[in-house]
Amino acid sequence: MTSIYVGNLSYTATEDDLREAFSQYGKVSNVNIVKDRETGRPRGFAFVEMADGKEAATAIQELNLREIDGRSVTVNEARPKQDRPRTGGRRRSW
Repeated sequence: MTSIYVGNLSYTATEDDLREAFSQYGKVSNVNIVKDRETGRPRGFAFVEMADGKEAATAIQELNLREIDGRSVTVNEARPKQDRPRTGGRRRSW
């Protein structure tokens, strides 16, 4: 399973838009548009999973800097999430 990062994504782009774009290059297993926890609005990036590594590599090469829903997107293989210490939210100094 290859996870693909899609950045600079239009806030109006849907999972169907991404599935349609990536399925031209192979079978899409999952699409996840990342949303803000508080507002529920899209944050401008997503992850697409493809089962076949060769198909994923082709999709990355072909879709990087291409337009999806009116914006030129950045597409590359997702890096593993690194552990970061949790700060418990923002601190305000009064």
